Amino acid sequence: MTDTPEAAIQRVAHFFEHLKPADVASMAELYTSDAQFKDPFNDVQGLPAIERIFAHMFEAVHAPRFVITTQVLQGAHCFMTWDFLFVMPRVASGKTQTIRGATHFVLRQEAGVWRVAVHRDYWDAAEELYEKLPVLGSLMRWLKKRANS
Repeated sequence: MTDTPEAAIQRVAHFFEHLKPADVASMAELYTSDAQFKDPFNDVQGLPAIERIFAHMFEAVHAPRFVITTQVLQGAHCFMTWDFLFVMPRVASGKTQTIRGATHFVLRQEAGVWRVAVHRDYWDAAEELYEKLPVLGSLMRWLKKRANS
């Protein structure tokens, strides 16, 4: 069986769209051992550090899930856009929140298998997260309004 970047990125998309807490332990099937991960809050290298980030996600929010909206693959580079849906604990409304973002993946072939070597998430923490928090959100919306006037 010959693996391809296309097959690898389909495995990655399926993994994230169906991610459950127990799946975090199987990230080695998708990521290189020295993979890099960066988002607005984290900048880590190595599979154990990446696994900790996703394990923490399940502790920090309720019912997290990703919906992949676009995929563009060129060689070993893939760009995905996604919606991340979750419920904030201790928020009275209990409404599902959505963060819209994008990820740049760089794949690397090792022993005939394509895996993620770089995972870089892009999303606006101020607009997508802070503005949705009860107290901080009011301040962020006021600051945004003042900056735009």
